[in-house]
Amino acid sequence: MFNMRFIQLRKPDPNKPEDVLLEDDEKLVKQKFLQKLKRVAAKISFSEKLLAAYFCAMDTNTPIRVKAILMAALAYFVVPADLIPDFLVGLGYTDDISVLVSAITSVNAHVKEEHRQKAGDLLKDLD
Repeated sequence: MFNMRFIQLRKPDPNKPEDVLLEDDEKLVKQKFLQKLKRVAAKISFSEKLLAAYFCAMDTNTPIRVKAILMAALAYFVVPADLIPDFLVGLGYTDDISVLVSAITSVNAHVKEEHRQKAGDLLKDLD
């Protein structure tokens, strides 16, 4: 499995098992994901898929492996310091998009219609 910790520019802590790192990612995503999506939704073409992935990651019925992949990718999206800073016009979100598309594609079978429906409903409310 691809190690998202490297991309997040965050060293794995040998004193923190992977489930604790997942909890850290989940806390970060819950705090910042929706705020950032509201700011950048018009700039990215796959906002609905991204939001459906968020709802999938938050679903208690989602397998832990899938949740870990999505949480790591979503955490990368909200972390301001990444490989290509988001403020660079034209390039800023290319690394985020690459990570997110790869993660979403790898677990797409677990993104359910109810996640897509919630995503569509929320995006309508943002308009």
